Amino acid sequence: MDKLTSQQSRPLCELLPPLILGTATFNTQYVTDPLKMPYRRIVSRALELGVTAFDTSPYYGPSEILLGDALAAVQEAGVPRESYAIITKAGRIAPKVFDYSPAHIRFSVQRSMERLHTSYLDLVYLHDVEFVSPLEVLEAVRELRRIPQVRAVGISGFPVLVLCDLAEMILQETGFPLDAVLSYGHFTVQNCSLARAEVMGVTGDSSSPVQRLKAAGVDVVLNASMLNMGLLTSTGIPPDPTPEASSGSPLAKWHPSPPALRLACKTLAEKAASSGERLEAVAIRWSLYEWARVGALAGVGIQLPVMQGMTVGGSVMGVTSVDELEETVREWQGVLEALVSQNKSTSSPSLSGNKIKSTSKLVREVLWPALEEWKDYSWASPEPGFVNEKVIQRSSI
Repeated sequence: MDKLTSQQSRPLCELLPPLILGTATFNTQYVTDPLKMPYRRIVSRALELGVTAFDTSPYYGPSEILLGDALAAVQEAGVPRESYAIITKAGRIAPKVFDYSPAHIRFSVQRSMERLHTSYLDLVYLHDVEFVSPLEVLEAVRELRRIPQVRAVGISGFPVLVLCDLAEMILQETGFPLDAVLSYGHFTVQNCSLARAEVMGVTGDSSSPVQRLKAAGVDVVLNASMLNMGLLTSTGIPPDPTPEASSGSPLAKWHPSPPALRLACKTLAEKAASSGERLEAVAIRWSLYEWARVGALAGVGIQLPVMQGMTVGGSVMGVTSVDELEETVREWQGVLEALVSQNKSTSSPSLSGNKIKSTSKLVREVLWPALEEWKDYSWASPEPGFVNEKVIQRSSI
């Protein structure tokens, strides 16, 4: 087993890599049988490519167990625990069951460490904070901070304004800011609400979510789900969730997007194809580049170890195969090349820089207009009438 080292005392913006492997995909929500995924090879290949942090959750079905198995294998192969970061979550148990009580938070952390074969966790988020009360979030944050094996504490969720409100509240009530915030589905080609003003070239807007998070003292803001949980793909998500109409797609059954939005995103795939691009590549490239740029400008980014003094916004990617992993890393390497070239103020843009420019033009001039009213649309989370079934269970005892 491992122990805390001096490396783990570094600020989170120096400890985490700018590209993190998210393992929500190690779950039946994304694939029919996660056990048949090459999860060990995905994890080992990620480390070979410099992706040295892994994001998971006990809510993601077998994800923690599979990731833990893969990490145990790389440790046996000689990869030291301190060379990578492990991020997990606590508080969400099932689609309609949340337990943010101190006892459950402690139990969840201990179970995660056992599953992940580690004696400490680099970062723990409270999972999907919009589903519980602000007071429950506050008390759970306090509890996580009491656990010595938890190095950093953050929150994750879907509605960006809720994330901002809670970050501000936690700073005010405790005197200490959150270490990190994980936002998902809100910095994509379809929806860039996390930093819409900054994408459009507006700076200094204190009402911008990313600026509010920075003002609340958050050190790192990570952008996850660049494909909006499978919505921005060439195959898309069938609007009809029935097995006959969805060709057995697991996403069609649970994805919260309305049918009309799924159809609008299918149109984006067709328009990208007409321009000689796959929608996945366009969506990943655009989000990686724009968030790398915007996150750095907002002061919530991650320092690049190979470029001293250079900071970029960090992103979390989810993949189901080694090919998808390698494709995303290639896109990221192109983004870095473009950013480095811009920082050096070279007179002639790099090939990657030209690709970024053409991608931006495609998104702004073709894809955004095609979305019409679905541009920057966010579905409700939680849905109206939601009730935490854990509360019902307690009241019936």
